[in-house]
Amino acid sequence: MPPRLNLLSFARPIPYRSRPSLQCLARPTKPTAPSQFRLYSGAADQPSADRSKQPDAKPLPSVSGEAAQTAEIMGEQGPDLEQGTPVEEVVKGDKEALEKLPKVLQDSIKIKSSTSAPKGSRSYSTSTTSEISGDGFDMGLVGFSQPSAAPEIPGVKFGLPTLPLPRDGNMKHRYDTVVDQVTNLLMKHGEKSVAQRNMSLILQHLRTSQIPTINPARPLLPGAPPPSHLPLNPILYLTLAIDSVAPLLRIRNQKGAAGGGVALQIPVPLGIRQRRRTAVEWILKAASKRRNKGSGKNGFAQRVADELVAVVEGRSGVWDRRNGIHKLAVASRANVVLPRKR
Repeated sequence: MPPRLNLLSFARPIPYRSRPSLQCLARPTKPTAPSQFRLYSGAADQPSADRSKQPDAKPLPSVSGEAAQTAEIMGEQGPDLEQGTPVEEVVKGDKEALEKLPKVLQDSIKIKSSTSAPKGSRSYSTSTTSEISGDGFDMGLVGFSQPSAAPEIPGVKFGLPTLPLPRDGNMKHRYDTVVDQVTNLLMKHGEKSVAQRNMSLILQHLRTSQIPTINPARPLLPGAPPPSHLPLNPILYLTLAIDSVAPLLRIRNQKGAAGGGVALQIPVPLGIRQRRRTAVEWILKAASKRRNKGSGKNGFAQRVADELVAVVEGRSGVWDRRNGIHKLAVASRANVVLPRKR
């Protein structure tokens, strides 16, 4: 016989879920604090909506605009909005406001009260920059000139450069030629920044130095400015000191030219850069022999500046060296062999 079915055992694996009981939530006795955010009442109040048409988004009118609206309501003639209301009309009759005005406005009001101003001239106006006249803003200024017309060539604001371009119109020639040459001669071990700093200190010392006293026995180049003008232009001061002691020639020893292996001294003319190089080398050598006045990394620049001042005043030994070269060149000028004319 088949086994009997037990209904109780068959119903055990079926899950049963009881009906949830309703519970009443107790309300708190104390009132809760209001929320920290505000719900928007409409689409117009949302931040993403356009508020440009709202009354509070419009800018406030100027003093002239308010005066014009008031005059229109009262049926009177208001101020001219193109020129604005003058300041003297705004503060007219108010002594306290007149006392607090700047000195320039007080003087102008006194002058206008004594002499009648020309018609149509307003030195100070309360008109805002939102009023456009013509191509730009006049802002109520007297003698305001409109901006120039647009350039004839489109895309070019300041005009095209003139051709041919100058040879020194590039970044490499942004310094004076003498300053650049002296900076390169001051440089050691390729440290260009140190040489530029020393050059700046030299020019600063020349600018702040006293007026030099020129020695009549050792005059500077002809056409030089007065000594009182030299500290005002340190680059001119430096150039004048170098060019004044720069030699015109150098002595070249030609071996065996005199016979018997004896060298012959021949004077050779120098170019402008060669002359300045020789003079700067003499000045640097004389400055290195000077006694240092203090300690620090600016001592050498100070000694070079003192040597330049001594050159201008005629106290430096570089003058004797230059005069010796010129005397020797004059004595040996007979050794120069000129080419024969064809």
